[in-house]
Order: sequence, then C-alpha cells, then structure tokens
Amino acid sequence: MQSLPPESLPFIGALEVEVTSAGVVLHRLPAWARAQSNDPMLGLIEAMPAGVRIGLRTDATLLELDVALTLVQLGEREPMAATFDVVVNGSLAQSESTVEGTRLVLSVGGGLEIVPGAPTTVRLDLPGDAGADVEVWLPHAAGLVLQAARLSDGSTVAPIPESKRRWVHYGSSISHCLEASSPTRTWPALVARAAGLELQNLGLGGQCQLDAFAARTIRDLPADLISLKVGINVINGDTFRERTFVPALHGFLDTVREGHPDTPLLVVTPIVFPAAESAPGPSVLGPDGTTFVVVPRAEELAVGALTLTRVRELITEVVTARQAQDRNLHLLSGLSLFGADDAAGLPDGLHPSAEGYVTMAERFHELVFRGDGAFA
Repeated sequence: MQSLPPESLPFIGALEVEVTSAGVVLHRLPAWARAQSNDPMLGLIEAMPAGVRIGLRTDATLLELDVALTLVQLGEREPMAATFDVVVNGSLAQSESTVEGTRLVLSVGGGLEIVPGAPTTVRLDLPGDAGADVEVWLPHAAGLVLQAARLSDGSTVAPIPESKRRWVHYGSSISHCLEASSPTRTWPALVARAAGLELQNLGLGGQCQLDAFAARTIRDLPADLISLKVGINVINGDTFRERTFVPALHGFLDTVREGHPDTPLLVVTPIVFPAAESAPGPSVLGPDGTTFVVVPRAEELAVGALTLTRVRELITEVVTARQAQDRNLHLLSGLSLFGADDAAGLPDGLHPSAEGYVTMAERFHELVFRGDGAFA
C-alpha cells in the first residue's frame, strides 16, 4: 500500500481542512465562524462530516483510512455507528460501519460522559478502473479525525472534475440526520444524488439558530441553489421570542442575499414536532430517556414565547412579505415533508427514523425539483 498525506485527498463538502497534531479534521464551518460561537457543541457538530466526501478518479483497488472517531450514544442505547459509503459512478457500491472509538454518552437532563476509545482502520474496496469516479462519503453521525490514508500500490489518483450545480443547504439536526442509516441516506444526500447536485450540507444538529456567522458563510459560498430549513432549534433551545425572531430571520435573509441576489432561495418551515406544536420550548430528553418533551413554564413567562405553530406563521409572513421584491425567494411548508399523519415515524418524538428521512427526500424532490417547484 502507498501512503498519501491525508490532507492531500480531494475533499468535497468541507469548508476547511485542518491539520492538527492528532490528524486531519474536516470542518463544515470556517475557522472565523467557529470563533464567533461559545457553544462547545457547535465544535462537535460542525466537525461531523455530514455530506463530506472524498472525490477520486483512481484505478486503485483498495483505500485504507486510519481514523479516530467520536460516536454519539443516547443513554443506554447502542452508539450510533460511523458508516463509510463508497459510491462508484453514482451507484452505491459498499458500506462499511464501525462502533470503534470514543463515545459521547448523553443522558437525561443534559448530562454528558466521555468514554475514551481507540482509533481504527477502515478498508474500502475500489473498482480499479481508471475511468471510474469514486466518492467516499464520510460518516455523518460521528466526529472524525483522519490520521492516515493508503491506496493500493501503483495506483493513480486525481480529483473528480466539478460539473454539477452546487446546492447549499442550512438546517438543524433534521437536516444533519444522525438517525439516517448511512451518509448517503440522509435526506439532503438522497435529494442531491437524485437531482445531480453537488451538496454542501450545513445541517448542524441543535445549531440552526440563525447565527450571523452562518449567514455570512452562506453568503460567501459559491451556490446555484440555496435552501434554509429553519425554526425547530429556535424552539428546542428557546433562543428567540416573537420580538426577536422576525428581525433575525430578515437579517439572515438580507445577508445571504448580499452574496446571492438572484440565486433561487427556498425557505422551509419546520416539520411536525407534536410536543411543541402548541406549547413553547425549550425541549429536552424526557424522563424515559428516549422521547423529547417540552419543559413546562409559568403561564406569565409564556407571553411572546414561540410555539412551533407560531414559528411557521411568522416564517410565512416574512417570506411572503419579501417575495414582492424577490422573485427568486420561495417557501415550502415542512408539514408537506413530514406532517401530523407521519408523527408515528418520529421514534423520539422529534427526529424522523431512517425510513422517515427517505420519505422526506422523496417528497422534497417531488415538490421542489418537479413541476413548478422552486428548483425545477
């Protein structure tokens, strides 16, 4: 096997490739943006390479990756596996999963325990065809430090030429899709592959808070299509009230439009979350350790607090008002992707199951890319 400097691999979907003493970390937010947040969870979430892949045109028959993984575990459940998908000329050829690595164990009430683990080696079979385009989709549900990379002896490697339209998508855990069965089975990845798009996934679990640094990041990225699926983390974290949410959404859209005045821009309201439809957040993992619930609050503190129903109304009002001057601004109801009739497909009451994300992908693709859809 011949070694390659891991930082030299052609990564797609990473905005920064950071070389550290521990190995290579792939970031979905640039360093200047990360420096503007004091939430340690942002650092964990944005370094999970959801939508990030290694794009190779190579005649190699084997790729080995030495990786240190950080896995997420909810309570006593098994940790979410780290899965590597190999896509050859657009078709899934191999999936390789592991639960080896450090575990972050999240418990009821927000407790966090770190259980150290060892690095592991992932071996991926490649077709050995010099004309093949190979994408190695990296784990969407785990932190990853890439320590070493090796290809079969005598093989050549080059990046895949860029030829696709670039889709930048910003969202919450329901766009990050930790519960998806593999990185190519998140709903944004399924849609991107079906529509022939180059995906930049800024789905940031718990961190879709209309942060100004996120808006500036999107503003400065090349993009042919942009979508923003916003509102649920505002409820989960109870981070806005009605007075502040509306100007924050306007400001986010203003900033994105500074860099993309005419790019098709789709705003998507939240999918169903039964516990918060008519009750304000925040939401937490409930006493059963498996279901998300909202935290009760005194009635006098509920004035101006946001329910999910109200968030959808406000997003609709903002987008509708702006459409008079912005013909490329579009609105999609999240309930058309996953609504009340689909609530049984929310195992924890908040996040769709792996099958639910496939349903969301099918509906999004049909509504947005066909007929008179926003990106048709």
